[in-house]
Amino acid sequence: MGRANEPPREPPRLPGGSFAAWSRDRLALARRGAEECGDVWQLEPGVYVAAAAGPCEAVLRRAQDFPKAPSPLFPPLKRSSGAPTPEERAYAHTARMRGLRAQAVAARIGEIAPLTARFADQLPTGQDVEILPRVRRVLAEVGMSYVFSEDAPTLLPHASQLFLAREVLVRPSRWVWPRWIPTPARRFRTRQQVAFTEALRPIVRRRRSSGRLGDDMLGQMLRPSPHYGLLPEEAVLDTLPGITVATFETPSRAAGWILLHLARHPEAAARVAAEAASLPADPAATTSAHVGGLRYTQALVSEVLRLYPPSWLLTRRAPRRTQLADYTIDAGSTVLVCPYTAHRDAREFSEPDRFRPERWLDDSGSSAKPGVFLSFGTGPHGCEGAALAMAMLTLLTAQTARRYHLSEPPGPEPSYQVTTLEGLATVGLRLRASSRG
Repeated sequence: MGRANEPPREPPRLPGGSFAAWSRDRLALARRGAEECGDVWQLEPGVYVAAAAGPCEAVLRRAQDFPKAPSPLFPPLKRSSGAPTPEERAYAHTARMRGLRAQAVAARIGEIAPLTARFADQLPTGQDVEILPRVRRVLAEVGMSYVFSEDAPTLLPHASQLFLAREVLVRPSRWVWPRWIPTPARRFRTRQQVAFTEALRPIVRRRRSSGRLGDDMLGQMLRPSPHYGLLPEEAVLDTLPGITVATFETPSRAAGWILLHLARHPEAAARVAAEAASLPADPAATTSAHVGGLRYTQALVSEVLRLYPPSWLLTRRAPRRTQLADYTIDAGSTVLVCPYTAHRDAREFSEPDRFRPERWLDDSGSSAKPGVFLSFGTGPHGCEGAALAMAMLTLLTAQTARRYHLSEPPGPEPSYQVTTLEGLATVGLRLRASSRG
């Protein structure tokens, strides 16, 4: 597919680039590749990196040329009835989206706000505390409540074990085992997935037999569709472990970076606190209109997500030969999409490495879109829970800043860790809270 009378063009290759080097220092290698090799470059034969905003967005939008592989973290359990059919998977996705679309999230802000306020309620003052575990516990309650409502307390312990199984699975290893080999991590994952499924099964049967399906995301999945009919029980059970963990795992990583920036930028934190004064004293009285008024807070959240996208790298595979930014990508090649470098593309963002929430506001203080934003992906496989995540993060940020000044303890810079091939988190971050009075 090269130009006529020309051989196919290969992207430039970074000297010393390899998966071994990638596993040692991924962020530094990604930045170096973007600076030295340009918009698209080759990590090793058959592995390409889309580093600039344009190619990144193109890969994510061209789902037929660069399809997203099914997640291996929580595959359907093996049963005599077999895995869900493609039609059942499509219906499950449609049903999930009914519960996760922006209008559905807006209607439940009064349920989300009290749970996000719990983080501020439980944050001790005058002592250095590790932030990420506290954030994760609270956001797990939010996510589980959003999906399962009154049944969330029953399932929350199992969701915590699913999260642990995920962390074990993505832990860096010297060996890459074929997916069919039952490694200890995969056996642990399967045990936790079975336990979660067996705890969820009686809930599904009770709701269906009583006719009280609920208005949560599970209830949306239990409603029959005029086109597909009733989603089989096993299809419901198989689709929920992954989305359950996703409702709090990725937002927790993002929240760590947001709280760190509140500590490092007290003027921005004070502006969030002033804006948050408009929120009702009773969090349960919070509405989508209140959240819509938190424009600077949303801008700050967006700016942190731009600088430190919690999913900083996305993987796609080309099923056939195709073109990307004037280069030929062979069939079977892996393309790594890097929102981290795309968000620091000076052609999209002025002063791209600078923390400046105002870039997301126009002169009147209304929302603006200064450049490509890929923290939730884009195209057909964009994040299903983007609206829920933004609501959770905006409210948690506003409620925390309204109550506290955050500061970093003296000592070395807090570490960050690329927790998986795709995840960026503030592991080990400690902050101190003091009352704003």
